[in-house]
Amino acid sequence: MLRKWIRSLLAVGLVFGLAACSETSDAKGKIVISGKKFTEQVILTHLLAEYVKANTDLDVEVKDSLGGAFMLQQAIENGDVDMYVEYTGTGYLNILKQPYDPKKTPEQIYNETKKLYKKKYNIAWLKPLGFNNTYALAMRRDLAEKLGVKTYSDLAKHSSSLTFGSDAEFFERSDGYDGLVDAYGFQFKKKVTIDPDLQYEAAKNGEIDVITAYTTDARIKKYDLVVLKDDKNYFPPYHSVPIIRQEVLDANPGLEEKLNKLANILTDEKMMELNGQVNLEGKQPREVAINFLKSEGLID
Repeated sequence: MLRKWIRSLLAVGLVFGLAACSETSDAKGKIVISGKKFTEQVILTHLLAEYVKANTDLDVEVKDSLGGAFMLQQAIENGDVDMYVEYTGTGYLNILKQPYDPKKTPEQIYNETKKLYKKKYNIAWLKPLGFNNTYALAMRRDLAEKLGVKTYSDLAKHSSSLTFGSDAEFFERSDGYDGLVDAYGFQFKKKVTIDPDLQYEAAKNGEIDVITAYTTDARIKKYDLVVLKDDKNYFPPYHSVPIIRQEVLDANPGLEEKLNKLANILTDEKMMELNGQVNLEGKQPREVAINFLKSEGLID
């Protein structure tokens, strides 16, 4: 009787064990594609997903708008996510904690980041998508002209009378607010944490004076904001690159070659246009991604 009871327990344990395994992402057969929580990243998540669906036999699961850089890094390390688009400056400074030397070229930053990610996390950096979405400080044109502000150094002279707004992640990043203040001596009268998709309109309406804009965001033009010059080259390059668990590449021969066909498909201007289709024209990110891939002949 005891032996039969033990056999029953073992059988139940095996069933639960198999069920648990089936819920995780297999390196072969399934791929989980994710991204950060802002428009550009949602578009890129669907761009990768639709391309993989059309060009491989992999079962694709999409988890868009998962969170910020640190959450995505944890997810890919844990195997909860297999692939997403990261930016070289974020990977180099925030994840790898490397000191930034403005004298280094974008290619050097990319190559060092790629090498260190492979060594430390067994995560592969594929070929860059082609555009550089760096941080930039922006403000209303009328206010910038009134104060005579064209550069970050100009802004520092007037910062004590201005409010500064950005998303929560920027206030936490090593290349974010604290480092920026140290570099330029800003003394803003007030700091505001705001969703990155709401900050442009807040700047336009005068609710915030200075924001951290993304240089590929079409709302810069729409709201007639001025992007100030980073005259001390504080911000590093943020070239967009698909990153993927090496385990997934090893289990799927030929996948890396197929994914690298996405290299250099997007310029800064093209990415700004795609962002505008969502933010200004109200189109769905997946629709925008599919139409772009079709226009480039990458899917039927």
